[in-house]
Amino acid sequence: MGKKLTKRGDDYSKWYNELVIKADLAENSGVRGMMVIKPYGYAIWEKMQAELDRMFKETGHENAYFPLLIPKSYFSKEASHVDGFAKECAVVTHYRLKTGEDGKEIVVDESAKLEEELIIRPTSETIIWDSYRKWIQSYRDLPLLINQWANVLRWEMRTRLFLRTAEFLWQEGHTAHETKAEAIEETRKMQGVYADFAENFMAMPVIKGTKTESERFAGALDTYTIEAMMQDGKALQAGTSHFLGQNFARAFDVKFTTKEGKQDYVWATSWGVSTRLMGALVMSHSDDQGLVLPPKLAPIQLAIVPIYKSADQLEQINERVATLTKTLRAEGVSVKYDNRTTYKPGWKFAEYELKGVPLRLAMGPRDLENNTAELARRDTLEKEILSQDVLVDRIKDLLVEIQENLFQKALDFRDGLITEVNDFDEFKAVLEKKGGFVSAHWDGTSATEEKIKSLTKATIRCIPNDAVSEEGQCILTGAKSHRRVLFAKAY
Repeated sequence: MGKKLTKRGDDYSKWYNELVIKADLAENSGVRGMMVIKPYGYAIWEKMQAELDRMFKETGHENAYFPLLIPKSYFSKEASHVDGFAKECAVVTHYRLKTGEDGKEIVVDESAKLEEELIIRPTSETIIWDSYRKWIQSYRDLPLLINQWANVLRWEMRTRLFLRTAEFLWQEGHTAHETKAEAIEETRKMQGVYADFAENFMAMPVIKGTKTESERFAGALDTYTIEAMMQDGKALQAGTSHFLGQNFARAFDVKFTTKEGKQDYVWATSWGVSTRLMGALVMSHSDDQGLVLPPKLAPIQLAIVPIYKSADQLEQINERVATLTKTLRAEGVSVKYDNRTTYKPGWKFAEYELKGVPLRLAMGPRDLENNTAELARRDTLEKEILSQDVLVDRIKDLLVEIQENLFQKALDFRDGLITEVNDFDEFKAVLEKKGGFVSAHWDGTSATEEKIKSLTKATIRCIPNDAVSEEGQCILTGAKSHRRVLFAKAY
């Protein structure tokens, strides 16, 4: 399996990069800033995608697909939106290549210049709202609840696999509503869906809150976020849901006839999560031995490894495992029986440990004689010898237990990294020595927010949804403050 991973405590960033590559999740491609998601990594993403897609459809949303290329003129219609993405846009200017004069080199055909440049989508609000203008005529057409699974491109110069790449996979929901209240309800509902997914499938606790004005999505009136805490004490924005007001409806002239027969602009939302969740999953649970995956998202929940010395012994184990595997799969357990003869059991054990498989079962000749098997769990590395008669029930119970244990462990860790401070010296000391979320008073101004960021590299991650009214003084300016917000250094 090659040399061991760098330890988290020695170099967390290096540990993460090594783990993503060694566990066969992804690798850098021949295009700077873009990644190849390998089959094992994509299998995890598919599990995420399937669960989220189910949750979206259960809340009334439908999937559609919109063009990858967006006319440049569409972006100029919503000023704050284009300002937010202008520096990240990749632009298509020509539509044809040709052979150069030397007969070998391929060059751009200068005569094939587009009349209007096309932008490779950094997000799809503009192209989608151009379609909504044609789809929405009356209140009877509302609400319009659409989701798209797609790739997007944002020109990033400093990249890291999954966490920040120029191209990434995501879903983007775009909805239109009759009233402001309905749109805000939708925005909050989708924040709740994301939090539900993060906690119940990823086993990753999150804090729900709203972004400050300077941290909002470009073109949004409010951005609702879920914020997670990674093992190195840095926060990660895991998903966002945006209340867009009527900005895009006005920009693209999306009007509808109300029940009273009047014309009005629709109210809009957008929301999305991306393959950044893969990075969050890796950093939430994994250890110095490799990945630790929650059972609900693990492509393989149980790996079975035979231990044998002869072909006859392997054949006997094969027969016993075939019955067990059939029963487990019927119970919904994802099983891989690894009876490859090209690798030794020890190598296989190390591979499944590195890849974070929740449970591993070993069966040898003595187990056949004694009707037993050895079961090892990835989260605690504990092993137990069990009768084969109780294996199925024990495996099912352990998968539930591991899922719950990972969440509780992450929750305890996160809660231990939420610190209240009341002055700027204490604020800086906590950020430097402890990390995590720092709960502090802020005077509500963008100038103070930017000053704190420039001095400490910490940003306001969110104003928690459950923040209570509390009179205090801003940690930097001493001005009055009516509630605490959460600061952190972040990815």
